[in-house]
Amino acid sequence: METALITLVIALVTGGLGAAAGYWYRSYRDKREIGSARVRAESIVTQAEAESKELVLSAKDEALTIRDKAEAEANRRRQKLQNQEERLVTRREKLDRRYDHLEGRARNLDKREKKLEREEQAVEEMHQRRMSELERIAGLSREEAHEELLARIEEEARADAARVIREVEMQTRDEAERRAREIIVAAMQRCATDYVADNVVSTLSLPNDDMKGRIIGRQGRNIRAFEHATGVDVIVDDTPETVLLSCFDPVRREIGRQALQKLVNDGRIHPARIESTVEKTKGEVDAIIREEGEKAAYKAKVPGLPSELLKLLGRLKFRTSYGQNVLQHSIETAHLAAMLAAEIGADGDIARAGALLHDIGKAVSHEVEGPHALIGADIAKRHGMGSKIVNAIGAHHHEDEPQCVETIIVEAADAISGARPGARRETLEMYVKRIKALENIAREFDGVDESYAIQAGRELRIIVKPDAVDDLAAIQLSRDIAKKVEESLEYPGQVKVAVIRETRAIEYAK
Repeated sequence: METALITLVIALVTGGLGAAAGYWYRSYRDKREIGSARVRAESIVTQAEAESKELVLSAKDEALTIRDKAEAEANRRRQKLQNQEERLVTRREKLDRRYDHLEGRARNLDKREKKLEREEQAVEEMHQRRMSELERIAGLSREEAHEELLARIEEEARADAARVIREVEMQTRDEAERRAREIIVAAMQRCATDYVADNVVSTLSLPNDDMKGRIIGRQGRNIRAFEHATGVDVIVDDTPETVLLSCFDPVRREIGRQALQKLVNDGRIHPARIESTVEKTKGEVDAIIREEGEKAAYKAKVPGLPSELLKLLGRLKFRTSYGQNVLQHSIETAHLAAMLAAEIGADGDIARAGALLHDIGKAVSHEVEGPHALIGADIAKRHGMGSKIVNAIGAHHHEDEPQCVETIIVEAADAISGARPGARRETLEMYVKRIKALENIAREFDGVDESYAIQAGRELRIIVKPDAVDDLAAIQLSRDIAKKVEESLEYPGQVKVAVIRETRAIEYAK
């Protein structure tokens, strides 16, 4: 019992002490937390006060900066306005001075106008007095003199009109004669000796002069058989170890040349051998023609041409114009036309095909009458070529009217290929004739003292009489001579016409 009581007392005392200790600990902890909170609060307040002071200082600095900038901007604008005001004042002063100057000039002009009016009035009065004196001396009134002057002018006008009519008639007659000469020359061109000598004759070298007798044969049977089989004339003259083959058809001439070369190499020359060799050579030349036509179409990049056109194109390999190979000229023209078409945005295929075939008529020009351009256009049309290609072929020498831009391109490319330096040549006799014709055309004009064709006929230099031709007339004379040359002559490229007017004063010191 006592033990339980003691235990109870001890438990109560221990509980009381524990409760007191817990109360004291909680009180101590609360005080410490309150103190810590107060310290933190004081620190926060202190930090806030410091930050507020810094914000106030930065705001004051920013306000001062803004005020400085505003004052600087205001000063700049004030200075700008002041400068503008000074310029306006200066301009106003200049305008005032100019206005005063203009007023002075206006007053001077008024004075001069009044003076001119007085002088004009005095001149008019003097003119009236002179007219009256002239009427008194001539014994005619103004109306009578006017009528007489009109009658004289009318008579002179009629004489001038008659002279102009005669000149027009003479020019028309000259133009008709010139056109007729052009037509005759075009017809004679195929057989003119001075032109075709270099184009219708082929030379064949022989191993010895004895071969000439074998070519002729007994009583000329071999040469007759050869000429009959080939259609080529064989010219055997005194030229050592050489015979000439003459024919207007270049293909037949080539067949004859190759056949005769084979016969000479073989040595067996008789009519039967001649016929077989010529037939074999014809087949070989036909194959060459076909191959050359295909090569030309491939080089010019014109696919799909009919076989007949390819054969005609290949025949141009044996045709020349002023020494220029027509097939090479056609290929070159096709390339030029393609480049021109690409530059201006035209149809390159049409331009290339028209340029390649533009001289196709020359392959049969000796068989068909008419200009080669129209012949070629008809051939192309019959073989199904397009209308633009046909027009490009037919109009490249103005025998037909151009209907598309590709036609103009083909014409330009043809002129470029034919006129470039070294593309064509001519015989010495034709060259001399052309030079003389140039000089004679210039001498036909009034006031021309001397004329010289220089630079192989590329330039015509004319010296005129200075007292008969003035500077303006010299300009007109150069144009007239150039036009006359264009109308009267055919020439490759262009001819420069230079008119020189020179005045020399010479004196001798004695």
